[in-house]
Amino acid sequence: MSAPTPLSHLRHDLRTPINQIIGYSELLMEEADDAGHAAYAPDLEKIRDAARHLLNLINDNLTDDRLRLAGDVVDAGAQTVPAGSMEVFRNLPGNFPTLLAESSASFPQDRPAPVPGRILVVDDNEGNRDMLSRQLERQGHAVATAADGQAALERLRAGPFDLVLLDMMMPVLDGYGALDAIKTDPVLRHLPVIMISALDELASVVRCIERGAEDFLPKPFNPTLLRARIGAGLEKKRFRDQERTWIKTIEDTQARLQAELAEAGNYVRSILPPPGLSRTIPVDWRLIPSTELGGDSFGYHWIDDDHFALYLLDVCGHGVGAALLSVAAINVLRNGALPDVDFRDPGALLTGLNEAFLMEKQNDMYFTLWYGVWQPSTRTLRYATAGHPPALLVTGSPDRSAPATVEPLKAAGMILGGMSGTTYKTFTRALPDPVRLYLVSDGTFEITRADGTLWPVADFHAFFARPVSDGESDLDRLHAHVKSLGRAGPLDDDFSIVRFTL
Repeated sequence: MSAPTPLSHLRHDLRTPINQIIGYSELLMEEADDAGHAAYAPDLEKIRDAARHLLNLINDNLTDDRLRLAGDVVDAGAQTVPAGSMEVFRNLPGNFPTLLAESSASFPQDRPAPVPGRILVVDDNEGNRDMLSRQLERQGHAVATAADGQAALERLRAGPFDLVLLDMMMPVLDGYGALDAIKTDPVLRHLPVIMISALDELASVVRCIERGAEDFLPKPFNPTLLRARIGAGLEKKRFRDQERTWIKTIEDTQARLQAELAEAGNYVRSILPPPGLSRTIPVDWRLIPSTELGGDSFGYHWIDDDHFALYLLDVCGHGVGAALLSVAAINVLRNGALPDVDFRDPGALLTGLNEAFLMEKQNDMYFTLWYGVWQPSTRTLRYATAGHPPALLVTGSPDRSAPATVEPLKAAGMILGGMSGTTYKTFTRALPDPVRLYLVSDGTFEITRADGTLWPVADFHAFFARPVSDGESDLDRLHAHVKSLGRAGPLDDDFSIVRFTL
């Protein structure tokens, strides 16, 4: 972008005092009318009209085309002016419909601004600042001034403003530099900026708009047009402020919800039994929710000295609703809170849970459950299932250094809460010594691979038959493998698995 030519500077310097004559004459006309001195109006109109006429002469004749004499462009840089060159001023056209002349037409200004605002006027000419400030104050705005771009930035960073009227040609830091600084400042970039200058080149207008200016007004400006542009800029600023307030409210709400969800997640994990030894039974587990709150949960506890309950459930869906139902069901299981139900009989327990958690009473939510009771004295496992994946019985060498045998403990049973009156059957199985029992959720094996196909269940079962190296966790190895099968990011469903060594 080339710098303004000397001729542009000359037009700017000539227009500035003329603009002030026009502006002050209009202010005096308004103030005389307010004070009841109508007699002064005709003379003030003559002053204003004469200034406009002179401005039209400058606009229409102080141009490269009108001053092109014998192939030489006469501008501020020319050293000589050929004789007779001033004849161009004696042959003026009868009509002066230029943009700047049109913009200086007289309109009433005594109406208050529809959207009052805090406006910063930036201009290196004190007369321009004073004239524009007085006009804006009459419209109801609060006005502050600055003499250059650097001073304007200091004022903007010191106090809140709603809009900036910014001249382009100034010392220290010009309007272009100030505009760049405003639009690259995270705090100030939302502030609307209207550029005002006597420079009328289209390139200057385009340059300012491209750099983020809200609008551009040539001097002398149409007071009504100025009012409209400022009103539009302030209205946009108000909408932007409102939008930023809404965004901040949404962000604060999201942060609060995230904190509350994290607190809820901590509570859900706090009710899970710790891994390690449960008396003589080694237990380890992994529960990795697909979202902040999942619908999977599990537990194990001694009902009495010879009956050990172990269970894993999966509520449909994810999130707060699933977690609440999961916690409610787990608390019933671990506290034995079903009247007249023998918790040592898995089928009877599931029948009672079904009636206690019917879908129509749980916002149409249901859950699946695998529940078993281990009796060490007889090495007998009694179990029942309600629509849940089968537990996996793994037998092999005690140190797991050789391949093992994997057997799914299949059993039939409808989901819990689906239909009142549903009964569930108890299955019994004598277990060899030693044996590993895995309770799993469907999120451990229903995995969509990168090619779009599902991971075969047979491959999932075979994974448990592999030997385990010293210091290696078979649970972590399974989770890492499952993660490697699909796309990056959280799994589609909760990953829950519990291992008991019986």
